[in-house]
Amino acid sequence: MNEIKVLLLRGVNVGGANRLPMPEFRQMLVELGLAHVQTHIQSGNVVFADNGIKNLDALIAVGMRDRFGFAPKMFFLSLAGFEAVLAANPYSEAARADGALVHIFFLDGPFAAEDVKSLTALAARDEAVTFTKSAVYLHAPSGIGRSNLATKLAATQKLAVTARNANSAAAIAALAHTIPK
Repeated sequence: MNEIKVLLLRGVNVGGANRLPMPEFRQMLVELGLAHVQTHIQSGNVVFADNGIKNLDALIAVGMRDRFGFAPKMFFLSLAGFEAVLAANPYSEAARADGALVHIFFLDGPFAAEDVKSLTALAARDEAVTFTKSAVYLHAPSGIGRSNLATKLAATQKLAVTARNANSAAAIAALAHTIPK
């Protein structure tokens, strides 16, 4: 039985940088041996059945460099792990009202306490933010583009971070559930 996985790429097809055509990327993943590869929109959201390929992250990175000329930071999560991050969202009610205003920043490790404190201080009056070991949840009612906190989170050099709004995150999970087990 294959495990369903979610792969989130950081910083592809954003502002003309790191152009990654999804049909070609899906084809490359199939050529590497992944099954049931599907992508959601153009920003590097992939779901697939993991059939136990060793060193998959390194294989994908080499394949991307060879084929597309770059290899962004990759976040691999089991479907269960991805859904656990979504379920822990303290702003899920706000996300149901407007998922574009709630963002989940996936992390490759937890922020240090002093970083949490300095980043939290950047939140606007109408924003709410929650830090966990694996994600930062941000409710930005005035929009993510106006959020100093979101800008700093996305640009941090302390940890690798990639963000998805709640609508996209839910759509990725739904897409993963279409993969046969």
